[in-house]
Amino acid sequence: MSQINAAFIGLGTMGYPMAGHLAEAGLSMTVYNRTASRAHQWARDFNGRTADTPAEAAAGAAMVFVCVGNDDDLRQVTLGPGGVLETLSDRALLVDHTTASAAVARELDAACRDRQADFIDAPVSGGQQGAENGQLSIMCGGDDSAYQRAVPVLNHYAKAVNLMGPAGSGQLTKMVNQICVAGLVEALAEGVAFAKNAGLDAGKVFETIQHGAAGSWQMAHRHQTMIDDQYEHGFAVDWMRKDLDICLTEAARNGTPLPVTAQVNDFYQEIQTMGGGRWDTSSLLRRLQKPE
Repeated sequence: MSQINAAFIGLGTMGYPMAGHLAEAGLSMTVYNRTASRAHQWARDFNGRTADTPAEAAAGAAMVFVCVGNDDDLRQVTLGPGGVLETLSDRALLVDHTTASAAVARELDAACRDRQADFIDAPVSGGQQGAENGQLSIMCGGDDSAYQRAVPVLNHYAKAVNLMGPAGSGQLTKMVNQICVAGLVEALAEGVAFAKNAGLDAGKVFETIQHGAAGSWQMAHRHQTMIDDQYEHGFAVDWMRKDLDICLTEAARNGTPLPVTAQVNDFYQEIQTMGGGRWDTSSLLRRLQKPE
């Protein structure tokens, strides 16, 4: 790993620890972040280098990792002026961890092919805790040869990595993940509200039922913070709205009815109106609480 020159573009809540795992594994890392002070802090924390543009970070790198906010951000740091594709080397591998559309994944795959480089769309699931602990689930789209190159490196912050199909398949799989999560979180919020209104010890209820058929990651990790009305952590409502909009757009294209997903997306819009755009997604409970 110490012989691999790599770049990481985007040092947000997820990218910062992910890039750190690569540095700790011995990769020679150069990083870029839109807010330069965060990149400089990362370089101090992990003994890496910073670059002034994505193109500068990618120059000479065998692997370039990207983790930014949305399709527009992704196009800007890859295809835009000063973007990764300006300097991406022949046979280099671009790995995109952004949760974005399948369409932009296919666009980047084609752009990389034009440069004789490889591309994988590799969105992740597991949240900030998973990124920090190196326990993410990564769903990949792309050619098998590119995937095989990526896996040994991705394993430094993953507990599960799978190739789901051609370019765009990783993003489509992440949409499935978000569709499932949206329904689970709303069901959990309704369960917590019901338990409280029924006069039950809600903590004891969920400590018990999480080990049965109703159990889920959301229940295990979010029931107590929901009971305590604490939402200043975790995956933000604003980002979930962005993800669910992507899901609903793709569902309209492929003809899949998503009534629950659409309704939960509307519920999250209500949370945004309440000023909770940066609250954790489990804040759906706030809609259901009785006025004091």
